[in-house]
Amino acid sequence: MYRLGIDLGGTKTEAILLDENLQIVQRKRVPTPQNDYQQIIDTINSLATDLLESIEEYSIGICTPGAISKKTGLIKNSNTQCLIGKPFIEDLENRLDTKISMENDANCFAVAETTFGATREFGVVFGVIMGTGVGGGIVINGKIHHGRTNIAGEWGHHTLYQNGNNCYCGKKGCVETYISGPALEKRWQELTGKSQNMHEILKDTANLKTKQWKDEFLNNFGFGLANVIDILDPDVIVLGGGLSNIDFLYTEGKDSVYHKVFSDIIDTPILRNKLGDSAGVFGAALL
Repeated sequence: MYRLGIDLGGTKTEAILLDENLQIVQRKRVPTPQNDYQQIIDTINSLATDLLESIEEYSIGICTPGAISKKTGLIKNSNTQCLIGKPFIEDLENRLDTKISMENDANCFAVAETTFGATREFGVVFGVIMGTGVGGGIVINGKIHHGRTNIAGEWGHHTLYQNGNNCYCGKKGCVETYISGPALEKRWQELTGKSQNMHEILKDTANLKTKQWKDEFLNNFGFGLANVIDILDPDVIVLGGGLSNIDFLYTEGKDSVYHKVFSDIIDTPILRNKLGDSAGVFGAALL
């Protein structure tokens, strides 16, 4: 049985075909259509058609931002907002004419790192996505933990500050509005007047506002993950998404987390991922 995994990201959509031994047969990456639900369906269908040509026995897994509501079957909590309220899995199954499995991108990331990557030695894994949005997935003994209402791991929408920044979810002060890539770029512009991307910000070390920006980032990162540790107490945390490439998160960032955890023993490993931005697509294939 071949396994096709498709990762619907904010900027790119990637597909991978694995054989019975989980070896890569083919992979392809294309830009994600922006804010166009039907074009997203078309893109996924095109990738599946290309990679499954002449393949007879296969399974399909889809990695997507957001989660499927157990109540309605519709997508909820997605920062790709054109998916919200849509019967995404039903529409894809109708288009592809087959059953598919679908999981949140952070769940796919966590299960991929546990199977192939940085957290293979650990039982309770908290996988963090920090990029366009902030999400999390929980894997316990190799199995995704969904929770009663399918929102387990959603630390990006814990409240850091009451009456804080507005979030697309309708609340104020969510973690995502402080430590996602867009939130950090917005805060930099507020402090400096400069419109720069994260790569440019991290290189602008001589700016007088750099220390304030970094201190705020580390403080918010610390509180956010300390809350996770206090509640879940995982064996390991693994960071993914574009911001996981920031080196100081594994030194000063870890220290900031440790200083805020409610415990006399604070040694939770905070690890860099091993699969890069392809973790989601591997996780999707494993579904």
